[in-house]
Amino acid sequence: MAKISINLATGSLQKEEIIVGIDLGTTNSLVAFINPDKNPQVINDTGKGLLVPSIVHFNKTGDTLVGNEAKEFLTTDPENTIFSVKRLLGRSYKDVAGHQDTFSYKIIDDENDSLVKIKAADKFYTPIELSAEILKELKARAEHALKTPVNRAVITVPAYFNDSQRQATRDAGRLAGLDVLRIVNEPTAASLAYGIGLDPTQQKTIAVYDLGGGTFDVSILSIQNGIFEVLSTNGNTFLGGDDFDRAIVHYWIEKNKIDTAQLAQNPALMQTLRLKAEAAKKALSTQNLFNEQMGDIWCTIDRQTFEQLITPKVAETINSCKQALSDAKLTIAEIDEVVLVGGSTRTPYVKKQVEDFFGRQPHDQINPDEVVALGAAIQADILAGNRSDILLLDVTPLSLGIETMGGLMDVIIPRNAKVPTKAGRQYTTSIDGQVNMKISVFQGERDLVQENRKLAEFDLKGIPAMPAGLPKVDINFILNADGILTVQAIELRSGVKQEIDIKPSYGLTDDTVEKMLVDSITHAKSDVEQRMLIEARSEGEQLVYTAERFIEKHAVYLTEAEISETKTYIEALRAALTKPEKDEILKKADELNEFTRPFAERVMDVAVSSAMKGKSIE
Repeated sequence: MAKISINLATGSLQKEEIIVGIDLGTTNSLVAFINPDKNPQVINDTGKGLLVPSIVHFNKTGDTLVGNEAKEFLTTDPENTIFSVKRLLGRSYKDVAGHQDTFSYKIIDDENDSLVKIKAADKFYTPIELSAEILKELKARAEHALKTPVNRAVITVPAYFNDSQRQATRDAGRLAGLDVLRIVNEPTAASLAYGIGLDPTQQKTIAVYDLGGGTFDVSILSIQNGIFEVLSTNGNTFLGGDDFDRAIVHYWIEKNKIDTAQLAQNPALMQTLRLKAEAAKKALSTQNLFNEQMGDIWCTIDRQTFEQLITPKVAETINSCKQALSDAKLTIAEIDEVVLVGGSTRTPYVKKQVEDFFGRQPHDQINPDEVVALGAAIQADILAGNRSDILLLDVTPLSLGIETMGGLMDVIIPRNAKVPTKAGRQYTTSIDGQVNMKISVFQGERDLVQENRKLAEFDLKGIPAMPAGLPKVDINFILNADGILTVQAIELRSGVKQEIDIKPSYGLTDDTVEKMLVDSITHAKSDVEQRMLIEARSEGEQLVYTAERFIEKHAVYLTEAEISETKTYIEALRAALTKPEKDEILKKADELNEFTRPFAERVMDVAVSSAMKGKSIE
């Protein structure tokens, strides 16, 4: 006999499975679905409310609390209560080193580029594991409310999330037991929520201003023939309502002459002040004065003072709006509608500044806390094949490219290129007989790769030995709908090919995600140290080979002293390669590079400039 599911919450016949839309937020998270009336609806699990605070608490027995229950421990046990974990997703310690004062819990510094690790209840967690706990809670609430299994989801991220952060979000979904069908930009999801019912004959250009608890995005979108196209994005992954709260806290500390050194030793008091500041911020949206006493501390602030405190941060968001318009090659007059997203847009000063900049009253009819989740539910409905009237085009938020000679960034896919997309460029070798080509992939807007973010590195091996400039190597970037990158390299004369799906260095492979459930991450440090040693040796060996070939080929242009000294540096590097000391290898390689750079540039200019048919990769 066939089983028929009945949704006890709605009384309607229910499919075996529902695809939900999830807004995994910095401050709050929520989940939505398409109800039997074909409308998006936020799930309200009985007695717990719509919003799930993005907070995870670990008690001494190792049990985990998420959401409202965890929020209570922000003041009583701050060291074991994790908030704003989204700010750490896909980031290394170096990325967040300047924001340590944001967090009351301990972020572990391994002095390398591995994932940030967080210590709580004498254990170590990654942001992926912590985000997975929040997603598990959302999944459980949805299943409890809908009385239906929930195993598939669309999850939203800020438009400015890079590849590594998107991959980390996907990994967190997998850990939570969710098949993540799509990673969608939050402003794009919001545009979908407001796009329902639009006349397909209308053409509109809209700006989506999204100011949440911890991130800010502005996106310029074109709506045409039922198609939502993101023309440009801009923003800051470290700017949000949390900054407003912090400004109030610092104001109170100064006014009450609180000893900051003493405060640093009392994280519970700091958290209490932060929560009180959040309450003040919300109250000042509807009243002109907030005045409460907390022990000996007077928590007093008026709206005018609050607005003065947040003026610099709001000004940053307006500058991002200017840049987004510039990237989209549009003027303010060409924007038809402005949409507000994120709880922080409830602040009257924010609304006023957005209205003044764009010269029109922004839309805020849909609850700004819910609009992203509602849009994600619509995207889930599209992916389920239930809607064919809306097509979604996305963009990459940052340029993607590779490192070329001299440490320059050569852009393959420019910022704001349509996604999915494919682009490529042809390169050649820089030295005679080169059989390997190291391909380093970066993301960012700076001219020097050292200022951008390294995503991956691999070698194209087996290139036939030919004179410099003769091999022709095509490097193609394929960016899929989730913003995940695949890189192909092929030497056209021989057919030698290498292709990798880039799992960013801070993301995780599928196998590693599974292993995280059973393995201790205490081995991470030794593993990374070994990997870095191997990489250093590989680079050192390449440098020894290159330097020796250089001397052989260009001895006529060098003095005896230059040749002798270079050989001394080469032998020092060769000796370092036999030792298990990464730093020693890198030091000797750097010394060889520094010594040879002046005359190497001189010689290369004279000897091989005519042979450089294309750009060369070191």
